[in-house]
Amino acid sequence: MSTDASEIILHNYPQSPVAEKIRVAFGIKGLAWRDVEIPRLPPKPLLTALTGGYRRTPVMQIGADIYCDSQCIIRELERRHPTPTFMPSNDTGLMWCLSRWTDGELFSLGVKIVLGAAGDDLPKDFAEDRGRLYLGDDWAAGLKQANAQLPHLVAQLRAPLIWLDNNLSDGRAFLTGSEAAAIDAQFYHVIWFIRGRWEGGPTLLSQFKHLERWEKNVNAIGHGTVTSLAPEEALALALNSQPNSASTVMENEPQGLTVGTAVSIGPDVESGEQFVAGTVRYADAETVSIERTSDEVGSVCVHFPRTGYRIEV
Repeated sequence: MSTDASEIILHNYPQSPVAEKIRVAFGIKGLAWRDVEIPRLPPKPLLTALTGGYRRTPVMQIGADIYCDSQCIIRELERRHPTPTFMPSNDTGLMWCLSRWTDGELFSLGVKIVLGAAGDDLPKDFAEDRGRLYLGDDWAAGLKQANAQLPHLVAQLRAPLIWLDNNLSDGRAFLTGSEAAAIDAQFYHVIWFIRGRWEGGPTLLSQFKHLERWEKNVNAIGHGTVTSLAPEEALALALNSQPNSASTVMENEPQGLTVGTAVSIGPDVESGEQFVAGTVRYADAETVSIERTSDEVGSVCVHFPRTGYRIEV
């Protein structure tokens, strides 16, 4: 099956909870997309050839436009495919603010529970990679602490689960009402992770009947229509396409960015990740997009969120 520059390509792997968030988002909008499976652990040479070094999962590609982080992906899907909307209520701003907690502290709590419960059973290479990614340079001590404090971590998770269960107790199908929203996918990926990757997850979640009903509703949405694609084909598509995004910097830019400014961008945490270098093509309060060129992919535009990412000039 051939592909073209307008098709959605998701670089991901099946076990990734953040990729599951985006797969559910595709289902909410009923989208067709191409699935490129990437390795769970670095090196990920065919992915980083596209991104310029960014290695987190997932990454969305549309032609020569490369979208990093689920924030960017969800916003771009909403822009390109506004119906059905990811924001069916009038609380768009509140939902985005809440998503910074679901994708940040709540997800980090889930990671600590899953990694801490696994303890010494974690493969060494996986423990080192994910430990450093989520716990910093002193990841080994962080994993030991998570294992020792597992009951405390589970106690910290129960309150949000009770809040969600109470919110759903009026019989609503989804968190904001009868229609699924982005916030459903953003909460669901944490629940999906806890249930599937921690042996104590199903028992914990069984305490919350309304939440389990909602979980089944989200699961029933599915992932849209998916067909596989070889990573080499995705790179060839980028090489034979041109970025199709705006070139401007919005007013009141706090870091003094202008079109053409040389920058490097990466997650705003101490995780040892490579920053991506390029020149600014677009910037506003939510997004920064940089152009970069290589022999493997030609000229591409890599899009990042502003929230949670550091821009170094």
